[in-house]
Amino acid sequence: MLSFTDLGLPEPITRAIKELGFQKPTEIQEKALISLLDKDIDLIGLAQTGTGKTAAFGLPLLSKIDPQKRHVQALILSPTRELGQQIAEQMQLFGKYISNMGIMAVYGGASITNQIKDLKKAKQIVIATPGRLNDLIRRKAIQLENVDYVILDEADEMLNMGFKEDLDIILSHTPMSKKTWLFSATMPSEIERITSNYMDDPFRIQVNKKNEVNKNISHRYSVVTRANKNEALRRFLDLYSDTRAVIFCRTKAETQTLADELIYKNYKADALHGDLSQKQRDMVMDKFRKNEIHYLIATDVAARGIDVSDISHVFHFNIPDLAAYYTHRSGRTARAGRQGVSILFINGRENHKLKRLEKDLNIQFEALEIPQMQQIADKYLERWCQEVLSSSSKKINPILLSKASILFGNLSKDELLAKVLTLQLVKLNFGETKDINEKINQTNSKHASKPEGRRNKKSKNQFKSKSANPNTHSNNFKKRKAKPKNKKGRKS
Repeated sequence: MLSFTDLGLPEPITRAIKELGFQKPTEIQEKALISLLDKDIDLIGLAQTGTGKTAAFGLPLLSKIDPQKRHVQALILSPTRELGQQIAEQMQLFGKYISNMGIMAVYGGASITNQIKDLKKAKQIVIATPGRLNDLIRRKAIQLENVDYVILDEADEMLNMGFKEDLDIILSHTPMSKKTWLFSATMPSEIERITSNYMDDPFRIQVNKKNEVNKNISHRYSVVTRANKNEALRRFLDLYSDTRAVIFCRTKAETQTLADELIYKNYKADALHGDLSQKQRDMVMDKFRKNEIHYLIATDVAARGIDVSDISHVFHFNIPDLAAYYTHRSGRTARAGRQGVSILFINGRENHKLKRLEKDLNIQFEALEIPQMQQIADKYLERWCQEVLSSSSKKINPILLSKASILFGNLSKDELLAKVLTLQLVKLNFGETKDINEKINQTNSKHASKPEGRRNKKSKNQFKSKSANPNTHSNNFKKRKAKPKNKKGRKS
């Protein structure tokens, strides 16, 4: 495999990516750089999440932009604000040694007035969500007539989110002479339409089969009843307490409710979804990147911009409707060559969906039992003992130590240890020992002959306690009024 230097990148760019720790390009990066560096062509790049697509289009783009020209030369379209922000940050890092290179992200949820002011300064590369860019076009706040390159990142997702009309409007404002680079995980018919309408004999790169998932991910599933789903998740989090995870939910309401419950139960968790303000979303992602929170509960759309290298687990609170969604979700883990685990929750009647995923993705799911409380207690005990053994007792006041010796003087070593352990385990509710797996088996056999639409009346979320920390937006336990649904995909 060639190095970045071998591929002919300019020295300022190779210096920057060397500082970032980039050594060898990924397959999509190598093929894109070879195709784009010395040629001006339209290009289609098919590759899954986590394969390095930003560098695949960002590095050749930076090589082609002229910093001396003060107008917008390149437009990068992204489906979500988080992904747009991420692309902008990476592009700035790649181009840190290129003088006078202006790079800016524009997206909904932030002040459009401030964005218009910033656009008046020299910006050669603009990263934008379709909705906000159309607003700027209508206000005549951005000029696209001199754009040389348009990059469509996560093109399939932009179409899934309802941005078809926005893309048509945006592309109609760009010159016919521009070059278009389209990057996507899948190639639905609507993308084929874009290629025929706006691209001239595009060169195609495909580094994976359709919907192929990362080989470094272990795929597992657990059969969970609706009523026990929250508890099952907490048991996994307790067993894997030294991990970082993204937990995917189907709806914004479910995402927030689950985050609220986990926070209340003292898990370092928070929610990420479209009902949060941009400031709240930025704050959540910043905390996650800094490891101030360990568990991010998110919707599919909101999670598109998550690129954190040390996510060890992905939990699917609900089975996704499409194989592509599973690929995108599970792709949050096992990044940068690491290993990762993807755990899917299904009920007893969703076996056919599991088999369909296996067939569509050519993967094998391994059955995983929900951890029993004894397993968690054993794990916790081991960690606690290690902490005790590694701690220092030098700072203890001798007088206090003497008093404690007198107070505990009638207890044997084993009695004292038993009392201390009991207190520790009680704190974490380890006294509860029911086997959820056994309960699941009983429930599934009971419901085997019942109509699929039958619901368990006790499955409703009965979490009504107030948060211990009311100062954060995620800890609002008041019943939220249902917000009117936005037009599909318009929130960007």
